[in-house]
Amino acid sequence: MRNFFIFISSIFVLLVTACNSPFIPKEKGYANFKFPEKTYQSYNAPNIPYTFEYPTYAFVDNQINYFGENKSKDAWINIQFPSLNGTIYISYKKIKPQQLDTLINDAYKFASNHSNKATYIADSVFTTSEGVHGVFFNIGGDVATAYQFFLTDSSTHFFRGALYFNTTPNADSLSIYNDFLFKDVQHLVNTFKWK
Repeated sequence: MRNFFIFISSIFVLLVTACNSPFIPKEKGYANFKFPEKTYQSYNAPNIPYTFEYPTYAFVDNQINYFGENKSKDAWINIQFPSLNGTIYISYKKIKPQQLDTLINDAYKFASNHSNKATYIADSVFTTSEGVHGVFFNIGGDVATAYQFFLTDSSTHFFRGALYFNTTPNADSLSIYNDFLFKDVQHLVNTFKWK
């Protein structure tokens, strides 16, 4: 009987003390990120077969280690956006005979790997004013990468890039960052030249 009395008293104390504070609704909050001004600089490193322009608020990391293999000698680079916690991962291949179809199919596979989470995958073929051919992939939904692309001269060079953020994919949260960097990716593509 004594245990029952202690149990009922405990419940009563919890009920009385749990309802002491008034309800205060939370205000709506929005991320307040000030994006940097869009200015660009040229990337034209020696012994690299391409050049392009990239934002001044980014830096190029050319010390690439891919599964223990040093890829910097193969003209692989990463364009880091430290203030946005994002990276454009870039790989480069010198095309061997009969290899172009394989490289293009691989690029399409990399984009379609996100189809289980993507709401859409749109690809668009283009040719820049510099005569560079390519395909741009716009991937919607809670995917790891919203933008992928590849560029080629169809005979010697193949250049592939993909934008990733170092965070859990959430289309709503990342949309303002993806929109902001979309123009930078477009600028990179439009100013790209083979040496």
